[in-house]
Amino acid sequence: MTVCKSDYELYSNLQHNFLYKKDINSIHMLLNLYDLEDNIRNIYPKYISIKHLRNRIKRCLRNKRGKELIAKNLSDLIHEDINRLELSLYLDGYKEGYYDKRRINILENLTIRYYLINDLYNLKYLFHFEDKKNDILDYKYNIFNQIDKDEDLYNYLYKNINNYVANIIKNKVFHLNKYLDKQLTIDYNSDIANIKEDGSLLTKNDLSSIYREVKKVIIRNGLKLYKDAYWNGLNDGVLKRYR
Repeated sequence: MTVCKSDYELYSNLQHNFLYKKDINSIHMLLNLYDLEDNIRNIYPKYISIKHLRNRIKRCLRNKRGKELIAKNLSDLIHEDINRLELSLYLDGYKEGYYDKRRINILENLTIRYYLINDLYNLKYLFHFEDKKNDILDYKYNIFNQIDKDEDLYNYLYKNINNYVANIIKNKVFHLNKYLDKQLTIDYNSDIANIKEDGSLLTKNDLSSIYREVKKVIIRNGLKLYKDAYWNGLNDGVLKRYR
């Protein structure tokens, strides 16, 4: 999809407002500007599993008491921020695939090996979830490899993800202690059992470890999400020709 400088600035501002100001209207405006509003039904980011994120946090706090509660509180605290980032990344990838005419042409030529033309008019999905047709899988992973080797694209995605995590998520991680429910422990060191509050649950080293793990999960999943979105955009680009 070719855009002029003024359009690019508009798209960037709308994306920024959605990510950093939680402006839901901006994402709908982007969908309209990209002419993807009719395809919203097929836009389905595979968000990071909260269970997976919690397990990764617990793993880096394996010797810390209360790690289950810590992992739960942090994942509850940041999951909406992560979802917002992933929706933005998904839209980026989907849009690039949806308007890639060269690769859509190739996929369309592969498609007619498996479907009659008349059948394509009624399909909701094409090879979005395909895992058995070798030539389709070869084409898919060839595209993924090309995306992985595109240094400009990788740097663009990495920079955007890293900046977002640093500006939106980092502060919440490093102030996690104030979000945690107060922990109560029983002190049995005296003749009478006393209930007392714990001190700070997490040290700076703990928080740094958590932040590194969270950032690693978000970056890895974000790059994978972009590629999945690109593939779905290609498939919908083929189906669009028969609607």
